[in-house]
Amino acid sequence: MKSAIVLARSLGLCAGLALALASSANAQTLRCGPFAPEPAAAAPRTAESAVKRFEQIKATVKTEPYRVLFLGDSLTERFDPVVWREHMAPRGVLNSGVNGDRTENLQWRLRHGNLDGPPPAAAVVLIGTNDLTNGGTPRSPAAAAEGVRQDLIYLRQHLPRARIVLLGLWPRSVSPEARLRRDTVAVNRYLRECGDGQWVAYGDIGGVLLEPDGRLSPTIAPDALHFTEAGYRRLIPQLDKLVDWALGR
Repeated sequence: MKSAIVLARSLGLCAGLALALASSANAQTLRCGPFAPEPAAAAPRTAESAVKRFEQIKATVKTEPYRVLFLGDSLTERFDPVVWREHMAPRGVLNSGVNGDRTENLQWRLRHGNLDGPPPAAAVVLIGTNDLTNGGTPRSPAAAAEGVRQDLIYLRQHLPRARIVLLGLWPRSVSPEARLRRDTVAVNRYLRECGDGQWVAYGDIGGVLLEPDGRLSPTIAPDALHFTEAGYRRLIPQLDKLVDWALGR
């Protein structure tokens, strides 16, 4: 009788462990892609400003308290400071953007120190617009989206308990008919497949930056890429909600 009880308990523990492992594995997978073959390999930046910024983030994650990592490129690094202080800072969000980064550069940063601090409760990812134009031959929307997907995979594997807010690319170029505008829309069609509402929330919030005719106003984006305080104030109500979701608020 005792042997039967011990066996039953052992089987129960094994079943529980198997369920836990399966749940953990499911939590670390993505429902989307692959979108393109042979994604770009993780690669560091060599520009002095990018190296300095990388080292700054690497030190900050080890020394300053935070709850959320906001990972990205210049659209994150150059987030309007007034809006950031009012909305992101009180939520414990750490600005982890590097001007000019592409998806493979973010991948390298994640692998080489920008995750070396205490695991965050959540992450926000806004990356990929530079894949379409900056630092080399422009990539196709599918290739850019696959680069983002590779970053997400790494985050899910190394931050399995963190919720992730995946932001769709924000609009660029004045005209809705411009190539870069159409490419950002195409990338977002891929990325929205990655949201599962449990571990990854996809947020395509960039539409609020546009005028009724679909154009990007110079008062919102003087260079048709980076945004003024007015632009970030348009974005922040939806961004606040997404960060609050990630924090379980």
